[in-house]
Amino acid sequence: MLDISFYKGKKLLITGHTGFKGSWMCQLLIMAGADVTGYALEAPTHPSLFDMCHLAGQMNSVVGDVRDLAHMKKVFDETQPEIVIHMAAQPIVRESYKNPVYTYETNVMGTVNVLECVRTTESVKSFLNVTTDKVYLNKEWEWGYRENEELNGYDPYSNSKSCSELVTCSYLNSFFKDRNVAISTARAGNVIGGGDFGADRIIPDCIRAAEKREDIIVRNPFSTRPYEHVLEPVVAYLMIAKEQYENKKYAGNYNIGPDETDCWTTGNLVTLFCEKWNEITGNQIKWINKYDGGPHEANFLKLDCSKLKQTFGWKPHWNVEIAMEKIVEWSNVYLQQGNVAECMKKQIQEFLNE
Repeated sequence: MLDISFYKGKKLLITGHTGFKGSWMCQLLIMAGADVTGYALEAPTHPSLFDMCHLAGQMNSVVGDVRDLAHMKKVFDETQPEIVIHMAAQPIVRESYKNPVYTYETNVMGTVNVLECVRTTESVKSFLNVTTDKVYLNKEWEWGYRENEELNGYDPYSNSKSCSELVTCSYLNSFFKDRNVAISTARAGNVIGGGDFGADRIIPDCIRAAEKREDIIVRNPFSTRPYEHVLEPVVAYLMIAKEQYENKKYAGNYNIGPDETDCWTTGNLVTLFCEKWNEITGNQIKWINKYDGGPHEANFLKLDCSKLKQTFGWKPHWNVEIAMEKIVEWSNVYLQQGNVAECMKKQIQEFLNE
């Protein structure tokens, strides 16, 4: 497990810090005593986890667009980060069909710009590019994809993330072979957790329906995904960034996902949500299947995480059942207008103490 004391006093720059995963990462790093700078657009949802936890006042939060190289370079020059974690992205498959140009501009040129800043900033010793499990050419097979499988995402989002991986590899080969900078990419499965208010995502859809006492609409209940609590990848990202900072030999490409028993169909995941919600809140909720025949998305997707396990002795901590309990706990606090920041910090501490 990650020893967060490593991050005390370390200078980090996180892109995409106002998003769902970024908010959990910033909260953890603030708890660790890190010197955190975030670079991102305003929080992408309303409400937003970043705003409701008042994270901007506890770190150096810079509003900026990863497509703006000049502005980003100015922030790098001012802050001189030691560790850079790139999470800024247009992250939604369906949105990428509606706005493919923006998706490619953000996910491909955004990566180019971040890497250019890393290349021209001597203080950086560790860089992690966060991509997705969807970078692989999906063959709808039943075993997990490994890090050496072909990269060729189908839709504009997945494909732009495949391109981001290739950009990272090119920069590594072209500019960093003889420099003391460790560079990795991390490909995480489907992330779930409290405080996700994103559009077109299954758990936020469940929470919104529960808030309104409506049935949950599930548009693709038979798709299988590697679901994991948000703290699984966040802690793994920080572990990789730490280990390669201390020893460059650990730089590489890593899958981050659950064990095979936690690759669930969306329908089964929502059934579990309903059970936990009814159990914890006493309110009854159910879901209905309304497959809408939308744009192509992979039906079957798993990750083989053997490399991460063998390299670092890593293993998943919370299975889907525990993750769902944490989601319902956080969401119930939110809907009861309780202290969501304290609930978030409590869950981080519980995860780190496992």
